[in-house]
Amino acid sequence: MPRTLLATGETMAMVTPVVATPVADADAFLLDAGGAESNVAAHVAALGHRAVWFSRLGADALGRRVARQLSGRGVDVSRVVFDEEHPTGLYVKDPGSGVLYYRRGSAAAHLSGADADAVSFDGVDLLHVSGITAAISASASSFLVRVIERAREHGVPVSFDVNHRAPLWDAATAAPVLLELARRADIVLVGRDEAETLWDTAAADDVRALLPDVPELIVKDGDIGATAFVGAEAVFEPALVVEVVEPVGAGDAFAGGYLAGRLSGAPVADRLRAGHERAARTLQTTTDSIDEPVPTADLPT
Repeated sequence: MPRTLLATGETMAMVTPVVATPVADADAFLLDAGGAESNVAAHVAALGHRAVWFSRLGADALGRRVARQLSGRGVDVSRVVFDEEHPTGLYVKDPGSGVLYYRRGSAAAHLSGADADAVSFDGVDLLHVSGITAAISASASSFLVRVIERAREHGVPVSFDVNHRAPLWDAATAAPVLLELARRADIVLVGRDEAETLWDTAAADDVRALLPDVPELIVKDGDIGATAFVGAEAVFEPALVVEVVEPVGAGDAFAGGYLAGRLSGAPVADRLRAGHERAARTLQTTTDSIDEPVPTADLPT
């Protein structure tokens, strides 16, 4: 039976070359929706569960396009707030050189505790959030803390992807904030390398020692594999071997596959394998999403 994931956080309009060449040399570009939490929602929807995404978008052409694209991927966007005063953020993928962000003052940066209080948890089985929200503004950080509190009040488990973004805040500033958020979650996803950068934990076991009370901790180690610590159990699943076109979005794909497996009640090893399968498919495209048939929802008026 399908269950419901609520994902919340920033999504921007994304520009990426159609072919994986630098922006300065590319001839054709794709305009898509891109955001960590909505990416996860799209993967969960594609795998047969209900996915709801909440955030703020600008009441502009880019915001309407982002909502329509997410809706076309099976994500329920009916709770999105279209902000008349602030624009939709934008980012540009520059293959070989990383990502360029144009997000300052965006609608999502104006998420607040009041938005969190307005979120409905009726029928929600799992909340998914990420550390990006804590970094984009003080009010968005307050939103994140409050929405986690409200999930707790409603008995809804919380999934937290650490998602440290160095362009948004340095490791010294981010480390204690992200650690405290991780300790509040029921499920934590973190890259081994980002955990080492943030918390000086060199191996998956070291991350577990730092977060011993998190019921479900998943440490991803790039093209090596991922380890899930569930209670006293530790399960490792190797990554799939693929030719990488562009890496951005693979972590979200892994999270989507893993969480969809969890919603389905799959064994831990199967959840990890599902995460690797989604990540592998995303690694082979320049976009954050996978071109596949999914249910379509209507865009709210």
